[in-house]
Amino acid sequence: MSGTLEDQLRTAVNSVPGWTWDEVDVSPLDGGVTNANFVAIKDGKKHFMKVYGLGTESFINRDASHDATLQAHAMGIGPRVLHFDKETGLEVAEFLEGYRASTNADYAHKTYLERVVGLYKVFHSASPISDTKTCFDMIDEHIEQGRALGAIYPVDIDWLLKQYTKAKSAFMAAGLDLVPCHNDPMPGNFMVAVKDDLVTDMKMIDFEYASNNERAYELGMFLGEMFIDETTSLEMIELYYGHVSADIVARVSVGRALADMKWGSWAVQQRQLQSWDFDYQKYGIWKYARARMMFNDPRWDDWLRAL
Repeated sequence: MSGTLEDQLRTAVNSVPGWTWDEVDVSPLDGGVTNANFVAIKDGKKHFMKVYGLGTESFINRDASHDATLQAHAMGIGPRVLHFDKETGLEVAEFLEGYRASTNADYAHKTYLERVVGLYKVFHSASPISDTKTCFDMIDEHIEQGRALGAIYPVDIDWLLKQYTKAKSAFMAAGLDLVPCHNDPMPGNFMVAVKDDLVTDMKMIDFEYASNNERAYELGMFLGEMFIDETTSLEMIELYYGHVSADIVARVSVGRALADMKWGSWAVQQRQLQSWDFDYQKYGIWKYARARMMFNDPRWDDWLRAL
């Protein structure tokens, strides 16, 4: 552990009521992309501890994240927050004993998909949280920040942005269906308890990107993240909405494309900020390639009209 990081951790740990650095055992935990995650053991009990990454305050509303985390716990779908301190950049939550992070491979099993859709239905029914930030707000922000940082974009970025602008105009004309959204469907953000190969429970973690957002975008983003085929996607749409119609399929499909634009723009921007051992640029270009595939789908303009 480097001296600088140890000093930061020492300050953070000492800021927790009842904790002192000499009484808490801290060890790194794999899985963080923009933050540093740790297991902190105090009096024999494990806690999850997050130290915020450099520059994350430029695109993460910590108050809204905390608000969403509290609501999720109150609804029984998220862990309990034990300590939150924006000043020291520290968050401490209960450690979910008996749970593991899910993986992309898990989502080949429909049970896992259905569980996530069920979590979304619950969280989307919560009271509005303290920040409304739509997928369009996010993409515009990432593009603006990325250009200011000298981010490297695909050679056809102007065409990609043209398609994005068409989608934004179509969605705005149709109207947004705003609900509290998690906005970050990476598999590790869904913790599962499994017994005899059956999922007995699932919880959502990491509400850093949470905001009031378009519900179809959230569902489309999840289906895209898990590489779900069209037939199964229709089943998940029906499970969530209770029915399938052309306009809903269009909203979710366009949302899927917008999600790839969002995360592609986020990643190439992060490439200019982070020194983590993660190839942000490669990830971003891959996300842009997936958006390009959706934009080139012969149904793209039909989806936009159907919104």
